[in-house]
Amino acid sequence: MPISFENLAGYAGLNKIWEALPEARLVGGCVRDLLIDRDVNDIDLASPYTPEDNIKKLQEKGIKTIPTGLDHGTITAVIDRRPYEITTLRRDVETDGRHAVVAWTDNWQEDAQRRDFTMNALSLDQQGILYDYFGGEADLKKGRVRFVGEATKRIEEDALRSLRFFRFQARYGQGEADQDACKAIKQNHALVRNLSIERVASELLKILEGPEVGSIIALMQQTEILSEILPHPDPENLKRLLACQDPPRALPRLFALNPDPSIGRHLKLSRMQQCALKAYANNEPVLLPGGSDDELRCLKVAQELSLLIDRSWLWQAKELGKPNKEWSHFRQRLSHLPQPEFLLTGRDGMELGLPPGPNLGIWLKKTQNWWLKQGCRPDKEACLAWLKEQVSSDS
Repeated sequence: MPISFENLAGYAGLNKIWEALPEARLVGGCVRDLLIDRDVNDIDLASPYTPEDNIKKLQEKGIKTIPTGLDHGTITAVIDRRPYEITTLRRDVETDGRHAVVAWTDNWQEDAQRRDFTMNALSLDQQGILYDYFGGEADLKKGRVRFVGEATKRIEEDALRSLRFFRFQARYGQGEADQDACKAIKQNHALVRNLSIERVASELLKILEGPEVGSIIALMQQTEILSEILPHPDPENLKRLLACQDPPRALPRLFALNPDPSIGRHLKLSRMQQCALKAYANNEPVLLPGGSDDELRCLKVAQELSLLIDRSWLWQAKELGKPNKEWSHFRQRLSHLPQPEFLLTGRDGMELGLPPGPNLGIWLKKTQNWWLKQGCRPDKEACLAWLKEQVSSDS
């Protein structure tokens, strides 16, 4: 029975692509999600034509194309501002555990053979006919994440597949993880050392912000992958955070799992992410869930709301390790209080007769400190009046 495309109603451009590339098939996540009736977030297709032929056929139909990854056979078609990624069928010529040298092919099974998991080797044509060379549909419906062919060989081709296994197990797995996969991952855990740390970090953060984090991290520990990618993993500390029923935020969970701000540098995270990790490690400004509104407004001036919220979860985990109404109320109050803003500028000071220069900055800072001591409640006029009075009395 053909597969329904009902969940693809928002992808009207797909029919235009099939007019240009009638032999193209849907592949990857969109096929998985269609089969288990989940929302489809993006569309990937595979084509038996070369990248150059794909571009030519699409442009003949007036479809904009972008050569996003020609070395890997990938182009992007853009229809009504929506991207559709199209990749030429490939076969591996050479693999080194990190990157593959590929050649084009027109053999669908050969292309499916090089994919990581059986559920990712499925393809679907425009008639809704499903092509399943390795039992991926049955695995998907049973919640079994299984490597295509021999697990060890797939991992040796690209060690990142070990980490991808845990991410897919979290999202699609049901019950006990595939033992052949776990055994192969454990036997080849050292291969992840050959990966770029950026690829490792990307997968780890996806795992941490996904479902079933506690059980997946435990599985990573059992297969010895966790200690390969983190210098000082502390799964028990992460358990305390998860027990608080925290939101799925990758960075606080990473810090809980490896409570050392240098982990950001180790994983080569962005400067912003590294700064966040340093803020988690620093207990300033101090968070007091029973504080007054004035104190909470001062907190919001001192630090970004997102950091305050993240730190509150980490502190709750450290103090209690369980849900707590007082901390929940604290976060609600923080979120609902308007963001205070100190509105005086150098121009305001100069209009009061203060000359430009360092002394002007000192006076503005004094006024801001007074404003903070008042719980950030005085408006601009009140701040101006205070500054004018202080300047006059100092004269």
